[in-house]
Amino acid sequence: MKVNYGSKRMVVGAHYGLRDWIAQRATGALMAAFTIVLLARLVFSSGPIDYDVWAGIFAAQWMKALTFAVIVALVYHAWVGIRDIWMDYVPRVGVRLFLEFLSIVWLVGCAGWAIQVLWRV
Repeated sequence: MKVNYGSKRMVVGAHYGLRDWIAQRATGALMAAFTIVLLARLVFSSGPIDYDVWAGIFAAQWMKALTFAVIVALVYHAWVGIRDIWMDYVPRVGVRLFLEFLSIVWLVGCAGWAIQVLWRV
């Protein structure tokens, strides 16, 4: 009887594991840090918070760059979560691919809109 130890097998499904777990934590940490920076800027602003104060917060190039990075991180964070939900709960491949396509279109559209708003401020 021949035993084949260590044979290669194909793993299907949500096999992204550690990479996506780390990506979720890293993007979450970036978004948390951004929230703290934004709240600090709001707390230490003088007077009522109106459009001019809000626009002033995002006027600096470093804040626009940080916000852009957070938008990209948010889209990736959401994509990993949504993709995992579709892989776990939608067994039919065709339906799952269609839902993943719609999710990508929606996320890219939201990111484009957010970046457009950011660079107009």
